[in-house]
Amino acid sequence: MSRREKIEAMLADEPHDTFLRYSLAMELRSEGDFEQSLRRLDELTKDSPPYVPAFFMAGQVLADLANDDPTRLDEARAYLRDGINEARSQGDSHAAAEMSELLSSLGDRGEL
Repeated sequence: MSRREKIEAMLADEPHDTFLRYSLAMELRSEGDFEQSLRRLDELTKDSPPYVPAFFMAGQVLADLANDDPTRLDEARAYLRDGINEARSQGDSHAAAEMSELLSSLGDRGEL
């Protein structure tokens, strides 16, 4: 049984487990299924409360995809901005700083 299959089996028993859902998104990313990973991460950003690490990881995935498709940079920036706001509202200054750093590193890349 693959790591992904193990996570999916655990999720069958605990479908709302945030850590398992995030783990599946990370596993999908490692398998190269970026769109499915992003879909799973996006779901986590819409939880109540939103799962802050999902914003950061979505921003990272999209920034990586922007190497081949520069249009993905705007999506990355949007996730990071939303994530920074959410991290601050949850009192997570460390996550807000990490996302700010990534957002800053994107600079003017991809902008016309």
